[in-house]
Amino acid sequence: MSAAATSGQPRVALLYPGSREDRDRADPSASRFAALFDAFQAAGVAAEPAIWHEDFADEVALQLRQVALVLVWCNPIEGGRRRHRLDAVLQEAAQQGVIVSAHPEAVQRLGTKDVLFATRQLPFGSDVHRVDSLAQLAVELPVRLQAGPRVLKQHRGHSGIGIWRVEATGREEVLVRHAQRGSGPLNMTLADFIALLAPYFEPEAGGHMIDQAWQPRLADGMVRAYLVGDRVAGFGHQAINALHPDHAQPGPRLYHGPDLASCQSLRQRLESGWITQLRECVGLSAEHLPLLWDCDFMFGNARAGEPERYVLCEINVSSVSPFPPSCIDPIVAAVLRRSGAR
Repeated sequence: MSAAATSGQPRVALLYPGSREDRDRADPSASRFAALFDAFQAAGVAAEPAIWHEDFADEVALQLRQVALVLVWCNPIEGGRRRHRLDAVLQEAAQQGVIVSAHPEAVQRLGTKDVLFATRQLPFGSDVHRVDSLAQLAVELPVRLQAGPRVLKQHRGHSGIGIWRVEATGREEVLVRHAQRGSGPLNMTLADFIALLAPYFEPEAGGHMIDQAWQPRLADGMVRAYLVGDRVAGFGHQAINALHPDHAQPGPRLYHGPDLASCQSLRQRLESGWITQLRECVGLSAEHLPLLWDCDFMFGNARAGEPERYVLCEINVSSVSPFPPSCIDPIVAAVLRRSGAR
């Protein structure tokens, strides 16, 4: 059991990446989580920065053993390094009784593109396939491209890295576009494109990719539902996505509270069934849901007179930042509940 469990007031760490200098000079008021630190202080919660880097991993591990709960913001790849060492530190902390959000197990079950394949039969699912080798891709992709464009996604990543839109333009030619900001369209042979994807099939990168049907309503933007546990705490809307065929780059993401009128149907569906279906599908209990996570939805094609159709694009768990201000109070309340129920 962590030392913090014996104190009357919970001690919480906010973990995010930085340098040695960042850790030595850590100032909550100067961090991107300043408003959250202030909210914890107002609630009587002792919250502290836990600046992370592999170079001082043991130091961070010791710090985490002294807190009751840690909230984690660290991308799957930071500075070219994958977060295997961090995941080991977090798992060790959890074994010592520290509440970890998001726990590496929750990240694996929710925060990789595999969730699209696991939930393909749920109401927000879509035409999704898992591809386990380049040979399988070479056989199956040409067939699926006959029905329209596809989006190939690496197992785990962020910022559009490893996400490719591909469309057939001829018998052996394709038009492709990487979702990473600043990328443009490329014309190439199908064989060259398949070869380009080889690194994503390496064991270190997950060893497979997810193939999802292109959603033609992407021009309508994407809705991001921010959740604290199993409750919606806010929404984000981005008008243009990087894979839009008109080659436009993403516009600003607009943040809203949970009562945004245009998203109440989505909120009702999430809270009344979708979240339960999702966690049961991936084998995650309600108490292990992250204290901050988000689901990105594209607009699907719905028949006239039917409710708006939402298609899951991805789930973000590893590093959900920035987030709507409306999430702050629910996060603090959830931390108090979880730490008090240990």
